[in-house]
This record gives sequence, C-alpha cells and structure tokens, in this order.
Amino acid sequence: MPPSSSAKLPESPAGPSHRRRRAAWAAPLLALVLVAAACGFALWRYRASGPLPAARAVVIPAGTTLEVAQALADEGVIRAPRLFALAALATVREGPLHAAELRFPAHASFATVLAVLRTAPPVEHRVTIPEGLTAKEIESLLTRAPALKGPADLPEEGWVLPATYNYLYGTTRASIIARGHAALLNTLATLWDGRDAHLPFATEDEALILASIVERETAIPSERPRIAAVFLNRLKLGMRLQADPTVIYAASDGAGTLTRPLRPADLAIASPYNTYRVAGLPPGPIDAPGIAAITAVLHPAPSAALYFVADGLGGHAFSRTLSGQEHNIAVWQQRVRDEAQH
Repeated sequence: MPPSSSAKLPESPAGPSHRRRRAAWAAPLLALVLVAAACGFALWRYRASGPLPAARAVVIPAGTTLEVAQALADEGVIRAPRLFALAALATVREGPLHAAELRFPAHASFATVLAVLRTAPPVEHRVTIPEGLTAKEIESLLTRAPALKGPADLPEEGWVLPATYNYLYGTTRASIIARGHAALLNTLATLWDGRDAHLPFATEDEALILASIVERETAIPSERPRIAAVFLNRLKLGMRLQADPTVIYAASDGAGTLTRPLRPADLAIASPYNTYRVAGLPPGPIDAPGIAAITAVLHPAPSAALYFVADGLGGHAFSRTLSGQEHNIAVWQQRVRDEAQH
C-alpha cells in the first residue's frame, strides 16, 4: 500500500536534529575558548612589563588590597589597580602584602611587584654622625636626614657616639639619639676599664670632656695621643688648658664654629667653658668625640710636652718649654707670611 501523503520522510544529515546537536556542543566550546583567551590575557598581563621607568623606593601603606594597588598606581609602579588587586587575590596563598618602604625594579610586572610586596626586605636608610659635631649640629643633621620622623630634640652635649646608624622609613629621630647615647655609654665603659694608670681624672665623664677637646684640636689621628698628653700634663701641674676650641664653644653659644677668626677679646669671655680663664676641665663636653679621641685620652703618648701650635703644614709642633713654643709660633707665622706672598 503506498504511503500516505502525510507520512514523515527521514531527516537529512543537515536537518534540524543535526543542527541541534551542533548547537549543543558549540556553546561549551565557545565558553572554553573564551575562558582560555581570558586566562591567556591574564597570564600575559601578569607578566607584562610595567610603567615604572627606573628603579625606585615607594612607601606602601597599610590597607586593603585595593588601597595598596591604588597607591602603587599613584606612584606609577602599575597600571590598572583593580586588575592588579584581582591578581593579588588570585595569588593570596603566596603570602600577605607588606606595608613598608620597598624598592621596585624598573618596568616591574604584576608578578614582580607582588613578589616584592611579599618577600622583599624594607629599604634601609643610614645616617652618619661624624666625630666632633656639637649637639646643635647633630640636631640639624638628623632634621635633614630622609625618612625619619618626629622632633630632633637636642641630645645631651657629647653623649652620642659618632657612627653610622641604619634605620627604616618612619623611625623617630629620638630613637636614633637614644641609640647613639646607649652606644656611647657602652663604648666609654669598655674603654674606661682598660685605661692607663695615674690619669689626672677619676670619672668617665671627665675623660669624655677632655676627649671632646682633643677631637676639636686635630683631625690627624697620629697627633691625638700627643695632644692628649699635653693637656694631661697641664692638668697634673695645675696649668690652665688654654684650649681654643673651648673658647670657640663659649663664643658661639654652643654652635662649635665661628664665622670669623678667634679674637683676643674672646679669650676674656666669662664662661665656665673658657679654659683660658677657668682652671681644670670645662663643666661638660664641647662636642661628640669619636672612639679614637677617647682612646687617646685614656692612653696618651709618652710625652713631657706642655705646648703645641699649628706648624703651617697641616699639623702641630710640640714643645716642653715656653721658649720652645715661642719659637714654633715664630716659625708658623713666617710660613703664613711666605704663603701670603706667593
């Protein structure tokens, strides 16, 4: 019997059923392609060079991941802070982001920036307090030092050890002074324990005072023990020290330097620091002496000299007698005249 005209014919391979099957697997494939493309872009963006033109230290604040990302963007370390925050969250198992001053290399990628935030040590600063600075000069030095905070209150004159001090961003100036004071106490105590016998003073404080004078009298290391010997010999005989740096300290109101030459009238200044008028040691140090000056005072050179004067060659000439001192002064003055003529 012939088929009815209403009977369905078999579907061709390109018919609706086949199209439905194609649609069924095309959608997941498209999603997979899109995910792969997104992952590829994310990986490329994660490793791509950043905008920072040169290595630079940046202060990273404490805050949320997005706040850290924004801070980095503001400093020109990264672009796209929201994308960076997502990268940080996606890699959170690698560790927390640290708030500190950190150094980022030039053109750092997201991957490098995150590694720095998680593992790099903070930037370390340093400040050097040279030997012979007064308290006012140390205060000025610390005020200008970068990355410190807080007031640089005057340290006690002489009681800070000249040295180089390392510190991190945000360290207080007061803590640097406290470290310098503690270092001075420890150093002075150690050196005092090994001092020579029969020194004409009985306390560490007096040793520090004399060391501060020796520090200002010469910058030549080999001369310090000889100059210390002169002052110690004078103390033993009851002679006045007659040290120009003590007069300068008094005339400069503790600044330690004058913008003019020392004048004869300065030698008459009524001050306990004027060792031309006052016998013995002044009441306190006139600067922060270094270890070499303290050592020179505690281990002076074997010398009977009572006088010294500049020799015109950068050092000093020493003598045991006043006539010898007068001769050395005449030699120095002649050298000064000769240099003026040339």
